[in-house]
Amino acid sequence: MSDTQKDEKVPLGDTQTPPPANDPGPELAAAEPPVAEPTQGEVVAGETEARLAALEAELAAKTAELAAFKESALRQLAETQNLRRRAENEMAEARKYGAAPFARDVLTVADNLKRALAAASAPAEEQATRAQMLDALRQGVELIDREFTAILERHGIRRIDPMGEKFDPNFHQAVFEAEAEGADPGTVSHVVQAGYRLHDRLLRPAMVGVAKAKAPPAPAAEAESDVAPPNGKNGQDAS
Repeated sequence: MSDTQKDEKVPLGDTQTPPPANDPGPELAAAEPPVAEPTQGEVVAGETEARLAALEAELAAKTAELAAFKESALRQLAETQNLRRRAENEMAEARKYGAAPFARDVLTVADNLKRALAAASAPAEEQATRAQMLDALRQGVELIDREFTAILERHGIRRIDPMGEKFDPNFHQAVFEAEAEGADPGTVSHVVQAGYRLHDRLLRPAMVGVAKAKAPPAPAAEAESDVAPPNGKNGQDAS
């Protein structure tokens, strides 16, 4: 056999290097597309979408928080208005009926005054004597006065009767000023009308007379000379 025939019998592919064991082969390699890396624009778009989603979630949370705060504020406003209206009603009730305890106590005084007047106007045949009637009336009026004074003090109203005290313009009103025997100057020598105060607040000043210092005695008049002028009345010799 010639050398040319030997060369023709040897296949051409037998001279090629065998493929590696992990080579998928030409068919599988052609079936898998190449993996494309994301561009910079796509990366920025993804980050923007994620940031937008986070902002939307934060906005929803803030919106819910604002709604809850608004509801709480409206509830507190309604409670404040209710408290204000309740306080106004209580103040109106206090102004309208605050004097009820005092008025209730004064009713007893009014009843006693009616009884005293009825006793004073009783027919003559029912009266023992006029003196007894006047004495009973005086005792009744004194009882009413003591009872009324006790009622006033029970409600914080005290009478100002500054007889003999030093004049105080905060509680006294001077009506006149005059000399008073045995009274120091500047002290109250007469009480024209008693004053009243409610706790520490003045209701009515006491109208008083104030003692003043005695005026110094007038100087004694010089005694006239009893010696007659010489030589007659006019100091001339008698003719």
